[in-house]
Amino acid sequence: MKIPHCMSTQHPDNASTPFFASSSVLAGEDEIREAYYAFSHLGCDEQMWDVEGKEIDTYVVKKLLTYYPEYFHENVLGEDLRITLRVPNPTVEKAEAKILLETLESIPRSYDAARLFYANDVPPIFEVILPMTTSARCIDRVYHYYADHIIGRQNTRFCDDDVTIAEWIGEFLPSRIQVIPLFEDVQSMLNADRIVEDYLSDKDVEDQRVFLARSDTAMNFGLVSAALANKIALMNLDRLAERIGVRIHPILGMGSAPFRGGLSPRTAERVGREYPSVVTFTIQSAFKFDYPVDEVRAACEHLKSRVIGHAAPIDVERAQSIMERYSKVYRRSIAELAPHINRMAKHVPARRARKLHVGLFGYARELDGITLPRAISFTCSLYALGLPPELIAFDALSDDDLSFIHDAYPSFRAKIEEALKFADLEGPLMTDSLREALGRFVGEPQTHEEHLSVVRRIRNDLESGNTQQIGNHILSTALMRRFLG
Repeated sequence: MKIPHCMSTQHPDNASTPFFASSSVLAGEDEIREAYYAFSHLGCDEQMWDVEGKEIDTYVVKKLLTYYPEYFHENVLGEDLRITLRVPNPTVEKAEAKILLETLESIPRSYDAARLFYANDVPPIFEVILPMTTSARCIDRVYHYYADHIIGRQNTRFCDDDVTIAEWIGEFLPSRIQVIPLFEDVQSMLNADRIVEDYLSDKDVEDQRVFLARSDTAMNFGLVSAALANKIALMNLDRLAERIGVRIHPILGMGSAPFRGGLSPRTAERVGREYPSVVTFTIQSAFKFDYPVDEVRAACEHLKSRVIGHAAPIDVERAQSIMERYSKVYRRSIAELAPHINRMAKHVPARRARKLHVGLFGYARELDGITLPRAISFTCSLYALGLPPELIAFDALSDDDLSFIHDAYPSFRAKIEEALKFADLEGPLMTDSLREALGRFVGEPQTHEEHLSVVRRIRNDLESGNTQQIGNHILSTALMRRFLG
């Protein structure tokens, strides 16, 4: 099975508006154009089609084949290129639960459209991503619903002397789908290998993809804990693959902001070296739209051509000790900062049409009972306040901790130095303890003076109630950083 290496996603972390978009808020047909652009111009070999938290277009396959027939005759969906659906998790997202069923129902219809187009039996969609996975049962429910209630019903007759459903409306294919678990919290990530082993125990498969998040993990547990949890999970998945004889292909979800992974066209080689066992990296919107197209294409080609190796070993007991102490301080800090974050988040410019924070359909994240914006707005808000989230709880790390982190997470220093460029060391949210710890670690930071000036203006406008231009100022700082959040 050909495994994609560059998964274009719809994460709205871009500062710039892509040239093909009808507005700065991507939606509808713009996202169809985006998928084609990611394939044809940027070199991505997979498009995540996100139906979670926004209006969905389940006709993506038919539209791509209809709008761009010459390209997709040469580049076959399901073989050369992949469309992978990210579906709601009914165990967690009750308000979105039935969208899962609607989305699964669309898979055989997409198959029919592709069969007419290609005159062959290659399924264009045969995998779905299940977010917020916490158990094997979560994954199994999606797998069996498709197999038993969508594919299985086709042999049912309306009555004893009538035709079957398949004879009436045609055969349902593909007969099976693969479900990719997406692990987003630290505990589930640390248990990822056991959950995947349990899920695979009754399935005859040779390949299984597993998705590890970075953004929400960092938002809820801090930068260091997110990175170390990823490293532990990757090592454990490597060992699981050897033990059970199934090829496991990790996906790592990374945005351009250092806090959300730090994957941009200019860091792709470093990230690829640091995560040698990761097969697929997410190519999010800032990566695609905030850099020159030649740089983006070259970075994607590098990620597709790199040799996949084994995960680096890590001392789990030592890492977990650091994570526990660090996360406790981080979460306490976020609880104190939450009013400032939520106040600023109202002014963060939208980049995708999503159904957020509206009555029962809100999609905020909660941390210890405190409601926060989603990870991109969260990150952007803290940058706009002059306290990049990468820096929070840094002063909870001892010299021994930093030595261990340096070995286990080699890019940590670079991420702290990058974040410090955009920090206001004299700002009201910067504590003496944090300032001193950062000074010992980095020395004299290289401050981005223009960014600092605008951040101070944003804070002054927010305090004075003069909020009309805050969104524009936030956008100008995002353009300087080359990511919104």
